[in-house]
Amino acid sequence: MRINNLILGDIKFQIKYGFYFVYMILTVFYVSLVFVLPQSWREKAVAIMIFSDPAAMGLFFMGAIVLLEKSERVLNSIAVSPVKVQEYIFSKVISLALISSIVGVIIALSANETNLLTLVFGTILGSIFFTLLGLVVASNISSLNQFFVATIPIEIICFLPPLWYLFGYDKTFMLIHPGCIIIRFISGNSQYMLILVIILSAWIVLLYLITQKYIKKMFQSVGGIKL
Repeated sequence: MRINNLILGDIKFQIKYGFYFVYMILTVFYVSLVFVLPQSWREKAVAIMIFSDPAAMGLFFMGAIVLLEKSERVLNSIAVSPVKVQEYIFSKVISLALISSIVGVIIALSANETNLLTLVFGTILGSIFFTLLGLVVASNISSLNQFFVATIPIEIICFLPPLWYLFGYDKTFMLIHPGCIIIRFISGNSQYMLILVIILSAWIVLLYLITQKYIKKMFQSVGGIKL
């Protein structure tokens, strides 16, 4: 029940501050862009759109979300409540995965993608991975400018290899990189799916453990003091 209330609270928070409105506008833009692109470009263009935006939404928006929670004293309330660190993390992951998957499906349908299940699965896994990554960064910053600066090297590491992979450098060793696995699934490629899910799950578990450590530290020091 507590986790359900947290998820509902996060969704209401995201609606209140316009995250859903922003993604409604972006979705309309992406769908319009799909329709004007040549048919031969659409498959890769859709994969890039979904990978770089709905799937990676948590990385881009988490800084704003956490800073807003700090400014409104939401984190202060959560830190002294019975809410556990893992519940806070799960709530963020699930609420953002929901909107990511909806936007991903709409963009995919506009391009008549056929492997929707694999695409949605990849979008959800990508959302989980990038939300956790965004939480790690957001828990260590005190301003939006700091967040933007901190995410620049992360974006280079996370986005360049998958783009190389998508545009032909599809060597097997590249699939050790979580972003390459995610963009492969988003592209609808389900070959070797079980092995790749295991590899990506290992990355997500590792990142979750790191995220848990940093969120716990953030709860302990929220407001500039040790609780």
